[in-house]
Amino acid sequence: MPISDKVILRFDNVSFDWGQRPILKEADFSVRQGSKIALMGQNGAGKTTIFQMIVGVLKPEEGMIHIDKDLTMALSRQVIPRGQMTLTVREFFETAFAQKVYDIEPRIKKILDVVHLKADLDKPLRSFSGGQQARLLLAQALIQNPDILLLDEPTNNLDKQGIAHLTQFLVDYQKTVIVISHDAEFLNAFTQSVLYLDIFTKKVERYDGNYKDVVEEIKNRLERERMKNVRLERDIQHRKDQANFFAQKGGHMRDVARKMNEKITELEGDIVAVREEDKTIRQFAIPCQADISGRILELESLSMMNLKTHKPVIKKVKVALKKKEKLLLVGPNGIGKTTLLETLATGHAKGEYVTPGIKVSYYRQDFSTLDFDKTVYETLADAMHGEGTQQELRSTAAGFLLDAEVLKKKVGSLSEGQKGLVAFARISLEKPGLLILDEPTNHINFRHIPIIAKALDMYEGAMILVSHVPDFVAQIKIDQVLDLEVL
Repeated sequence: MPISDKVILRFDNVSFDWGQRPILKEADFSVRQGSKIALMGQNGAGKTTIFQMIVGVLKPEEGMIHIDKDLTMALSRQVIPRGQMTLTVREFFETAFAQKVYDIEPRIKKILDVVHLKADLDKPLRSFSGGQQARLLLAQALIQNPDILLLDEPTNNLDKQGIAHLTQFLVDYQKTVIVISHDAEFLNAFTQSVLYLDIFTKKVERYDGNYKDVVEEIKNRLERERMKNVRLERDIQHRKDQANFFAQKGGHMRDVARKMNEKITELEGDIVAVREEDKTIRQFAIPCQADISGRILELESLSMMNLKTHKPVIKKVKVALKKKEKLLLVGPNGIGKTTLLETLATGHAKGEYVTPGIKVSYYRQDFSTLDFDKTVYETLADAMHGEGTQQELRSTAAGFLLDAEVLKKKVGSLSEGQKGLVAFARISLEKPGLLILDEPTNHINFRHIPIIAKALDMYEGAMILVSHVPDFVAQIKIDQVLDLEVL
């Protein structure tokens, strides 16, 4: 379906707050039938909140949201809610429909083919890998064939083949699509415009063009604003120097100084506040555990899944890691990468794989190593084991854009992107000897990724990495690659 002139969704001066924190302020934008749009904005800005308002989970405090009656909508979420992990595949898809669907099984099998996934319909969701769960979430939205399809970070945890299948599906999809994603190549393949949630103004700006065009346009806008500020600040300082000089002369010169000060106040009002979208995390280092040497990890066999028979098999391997050595673990979704990382992270106490005494930090793609009921402050304090100072904790947190207000929040209340920054802040305070990372760029703002890559590249302990993002991996010196598919 080509883009029509018919507007099917419109935000009319919508305002919304989360507690005391404004998310939207008089947001005004529209979506036309058949359009394919990227929704952009900094982590924590409120992109997912906009999706929840579109589907009616949240209501605006001011303004109106107009949606064509009789339109159907489906939202593909980032993660499966914990309360649904015990559901079977069949039960999970049944929750997508208000009424019983009698031909649900053939429809499930057909849509699983679209997302390139084979699954036993009686298997519980918790038994699937992160990448497989991502495909199930996507398939649950697609099976509804909605008029408006809302996708929240749909490429997270998908391998290259999975992303290619999804991209082609969206290129061919004949209805309206709005996508939240940080994957530029993916977005450029099918989007024609961008809705940009400005965390500074709390408004939604519309741009025509693809993701890369808009990123460049926003970058240029920020640079223009920065240069304007530089010129204004120079002018203001010059006028202040003159005003001080005239004020000291007395007489009518004081009136001149007063008028100059009024002009200075006016100019100061013209300075554009630094937009928060321009902020990135600070350059950081992950300190390595002190006084470690020799082999940190040794792996001679591993259990992996045969994707043809769907049965586990044991494979012989020869992997050994010392300080400053980095291993890239590759293979398709479901073959056992996350299971292996979990085994290495939790089984090292027995000395089975990891040398006893080595401190392991584990970045899980679902953030389940974080306690969602603890505050961010408590989480970072636990990572220090009483060895650091409060000043060190707060300084580290600030470097990851975790300010005093965020420190007070429970981890479970944060956006997925903020949880990722908490995980990296915690790792940098833990000072591990072995660092295990499972898809560490998921949910992370594209501005932060080069800084994270640099920190990982400079890390002097042993490291195991799983990532489906080639541009990210290319920025890190990899010493060994273990491809589970060719074993």
